[in-house]
Amino acid sequence: MKCTRGAFKSFSSRNHLVRKVPKAASSVCLALCDAESRKLCKKMKVDLSPKDKKIELFHYHDGAFHMQYDRAVTLKSIVAFLKDPKGPPLWEEDPGAKDVVHIDSEKDFRRLLKREEKPLLMMFYAPWCSMCKRIMPHFQKAATQVRGHIVLAGMNVYPSEFENIKEEYNVRGYPTICYFEKGRFLFPYENYGSTAEDIVEWLKNPLPPQPQVPETPWADEGGSVYHLTDEDFDQFVKEHSSVLVMFHAPWCGHCKKMKPEFESAAEVLHGDAESSGVLAAVDATVNEALAGRFHISAFPTLKYFKNGEQQAVPALRTKKKFIEWMQNPEAPPPPEPTWEEQQTTVLHLVGDNFRDTLKKKKHTLVMFYAPWCPHCKKVIPHFTATADAFKEDRKIACAAVDCVKDKNQDLCQQEAVKAYPTFHYYHYGKLVEKYESDRTELGFTSFIRTLREGDLKRLEKRREEL
Repeated sequence: MKCTRGAFKSFSSRNHLVRKVPKAASSVCLALCDAESRKLCKKMKVDLSPKDKKIELFHYHDGAFHMQYDRAVTLKSIVAFLKDPKGPPLWEEDPGAKDVVHIDSEKDFRRLLKREEKPLLMMFYAPWCSMCKRIMPHFQKAATQVRGHIVLAGMNVYPSEFENIKEEYNVRGYPTICYFEKGRFLFPYENYGSTAEDIVEWLKNPLPPQPQVPETPWADEGGSVYHLTDEDFDQFVKEHSSVLVMFHAPWCGHCKKMKPEFESAAEVLHGDAESSGVLAAVDATVNEALAGRFHISAFPTLKYFKNGEQQAVPALRTKKKFIEWMQNPEAPPPPEPTWEEQQTTVLHLVGDNFRDTLKKKKHTLVMFYAPWCPHCKKVIPHFTATADAFKEDRKIACAAVDCVKDKNQDLCQQEAVKAYPTFHYYHYGKLVEKYESDRTELGFTSFIRTLREGDLKRLEKRREEL
């Protein structure tokens, strides 16, 4: 569909073109920035300079702007995006995955098995699978290292159309990795905690998985560490005045390394006549309620409880440090307040109040940032000083949006924030331009003063006309 300015209005409205297609469907509209559609392209902030030959793609949902499309401009990627605009990019869009053979259909998979003479390592995966995402960077790095000698391929078999393949190769979970030679499946590769080096080393002499003696759960081994569950955790920390808890996962290598140190320290503390406290452990893969409650996202994670209340605990890894801490637990100094917690004139906005707040200000410079971003940390003092410089002017504001917060992620995506920090200038809530000048107090203040001086000039011109 070609869109002129008028046709685009119909395309973006809820009442006209959208009625012609089912709600689950999508429409693609092409706007050629010629004389007929030039005003439309200007309104959409498309660069119309003659040197710029690129295509600008914008996504609209229910007639409202959602985001600028910034993924690969291929049929497969665009279709995948339209099916799920909030979904992850395709694996093949990762530049590092160029040496992985990406298979899209059962026909292509059968063709690959038939024609490929080199050994083949095939990963059957699902795009939402966290374990798949963890191993993909190592898999694609290994693909580059063995390029020309061994083929590494990937195939998303989550859709129901691939039930035959899943049944044939016993895909009961994701990822499932299978090794082939001359089109014949030999055996699975089951070391899902592998690095690229591990995969390359295994491919030098591929062998089927060896039967393993199941590990005895830590809780069944005995010892002086108390093993807590979702049911007894709260009562235990109430009954013990000083408890150091290790949240662990059975498969975690770092946990296994810390375990003997933690156990040895527990034995020493158990025999301490002065009762310095106890050490406890929680299997976070089994006790999911506790893992969610304490936001456990990495293993091992330590939590300390004093008289039933959680307190800060430093990084501890050895028997000596565990014992020293339990004998004299001193909370580390409180963390520095976040930017949002500090008393400044910067407006910290969230998705709920973003639009309403900006509509009340004539000029607003917004900084989209992430708290962990070093470039953001460097520029925060300059941006804060700029806000202070204009605090007396009610028409001007400097605002900030933490894009890491869950409630802001959709907002940052809608505003086409692709990197941190990103600065946008808004006029009564409408995006006018992206600020790309110096990220210093001088740069910010000069930009805002130019806007204010422009207002004065327009006011003087009106007075002259009157």
